[in-house]
Amino acid sequence: MAQKVTVQLVDDVDGSEAESTVEFGLDGVNYAIDLSADNAAELRDALASYVASSRRTGGRKRSGGKAGKEAKAGKAAKSAKPTSAPNTADRERNQAIREWARQQGMQVSDRGRIPAEIVDAYDKAQ
Repeated sequence: MAQKVTVQLVDDVDGSEAESTVEFGLDGVNYAIDLSADNAAELRDALASYVASSRRTGGRKRSGGKAGKEAKAGKAAKSAKPTSAPNTADRERNQAIREWARQQGMQVSDRGRIPAEIVDAYDKAQ
């Protein structure tokens, strides 16, 4: 016997039929909400001035759809730190922190991120 299963999206705000799932992020948390075209437009309008004043921190631009119906709106950054490799001064500081930490009997790797508590202890000792 054959079965046909139908999935119907329901607007999470008002219970009407939803047309799309809208994804967005705020304070480092990503959200997805099923919305009708009207409610999706209302959400985008509400966030538009914030999005226009913000800077993009990741993700990719999505094309197609009704006004970017699946576009992320207002994705907030977790931090404003650059993601580039450390410069020479940073490398020298990191090496000094590693040497100091080992002299103090702390375990620290040769490469990678130095735990914040070790950096804090180093800064306090200087």
